[in-house]
Parts: sequence; structure tokens; C-alpha cells
Amino acid sequence: MKIHDFYRGSANLTFNGSIAALVPAILIGVGNLYFFQNKQIMLLTIPFVVYSIISFQIYLFKMKQSISIEKNMTQSQNYYQNIFEARHLVVVFMNHQQPCVHLYFPDGHHAGMIKLYKQKGIFQFRRPRIYALYNNLEQTVGFYKIKKLKRLNIEVYDQNMNFAGCYEKEKISWLKNKKEMIDENGLFIGAVEGSAYYMDECVYNQTRQQVGRLRRGWMPVEWSRLFPEANTPVLTLSENLTEKDKLLRMSFLINEFFIER
Repeated sequence: MKIHDFYRGSANLTFNGSIAALVPAILIGVGNLYFFQNKQIMLLTIPFVVYSIISFQIYLFKMKQSISIEKNMTQSQNYYQNIFEARHLVVVFMNHQQPCVHLYFPDGHHAGMIKLYKQKGIFQFRRPRIYALYNNLEQTVGFYKIKKLKRLNIEVYDQNMNFAGCYEKEKISWLKNKKEMIDENGLFIGAVEGSAYYMDECVYNQTRQQVGRLRRGWMPVEWSRLFPEANTPVLTLSENLTEKDKLLRMSFLINEFFIER
């Protein structure tokens, strides 16, 4: 799914909302016409009609964005194949019935996504929640298992279910949390620090060198023709990290989008 497909899908959801808002307005109007015949009752239809009109205008706007992005993408090439080979990934959070994080390459092509992994069995609801990282071919490349005891623990596994490390979050005070990265041997390999008021999370290694960052409001101008919303978050990971290291560092996205939200 390319980025213009995402905007078109989002537009269609808005259009469906616009149509759905007309249903109660029609029912109120028809019911009043046949049973009550009271002009005051018709005022109840106003909020639904206004919402429908606004939603339809948003639908038209998003469709216009989708068409414009699609035209711009025909002029660009796909430079990436592997989700781990790009230094920058654009993060698009879809908060619908099943929340999902879509990851896009800067050229607008789909890099992968993170969503809840469907576990099988009669005791699936008692099991720890597991989120899976998928590549652009919808193949699973990693797993994130959520464990909540006295502190949040997100265990990271590769596609073969080999343990790669974990992300630990411990509340220190009302506004401050300690977020650490631990490798498969239980050794401290870095920390995550950021602002409590806006999205700007930095990932450091054990020597305090920045190896990753997630921030909103930073978008190169040349990307705007494919990503028109300037506040779309951008994930940056150091080129020196291995695939396993990147998989482990990306675990903080689970906390950022699926737990803290």
C-alpha cells in the first residue's frame, strides 16, 4: 500500500461517516413527517446534517491529496526494498477498530507496519499481548511481547522467535519515567529520553550517542509532495545499527503508539 492508497482509504472512511450521519437525520425527518408533524423536531436533524457536510468536505480534500500524491509518485522511483535499510521512516498511525502503525519509505512506498498479532487457542485472551512488525510483503520480521508487572517490559523477538532483548519502562515520579534498552544477555545498551509535552523521543546507546529519534514537526521540504501533513512523525535510525539492533530499538514505538496513547 503506497501512501496515496492510505490517503484514499482514509478519505473513503470519512465518506462512509458522512453517509452514516444522514441516516438518523432521514429517520427523524420521515418520522416527524408521518407521526409528529412538529417543526421544532426538525431542529434535531441539524447536527447530523452539519457533520455530514463537514465530513464530505474532508473526504473531497483527502481525495484531492491522494490524487496529487499519486501523480507525484509516478515521477519517483522506489529506492528501498528492506524496511531495515532506510535511515528514515515516515510513521503514520491509524487509530480505528484495530490500531496500526504504518511505516513508509521517504519515496512514498510502503515499508511495513506494526499491529496486534492474532494469537490462536482458547486461552488467547489470557496471554500477553504480542505486536508484530511486518515488512512491505506482509511477512513477519519481528515480535514484541508486552509484559506488565511492577514496570512495563516489552520483550523483542526476531522472525524466528529468537530473543533479541527488551525495552523496560519504570515510573520514577509523576512526570518522569526511566526507559531502558536491554540486550539478550541482560546488559544495558541504551536509553530512551524525550519530552512529556510533544513527540520528540531520542534513543541513545550506552555511551550516550544518539542512535535513533522519533519526532513530529520535522519533515524535509522535498517530502511534502508525498506527505502533505507536515506533523507526520519521522523515525530516524543510525545506519551503523544491525537489523537486530534496529528491531530492538523500534520497540519504543510500541510504548509510544499502543500503550501511552
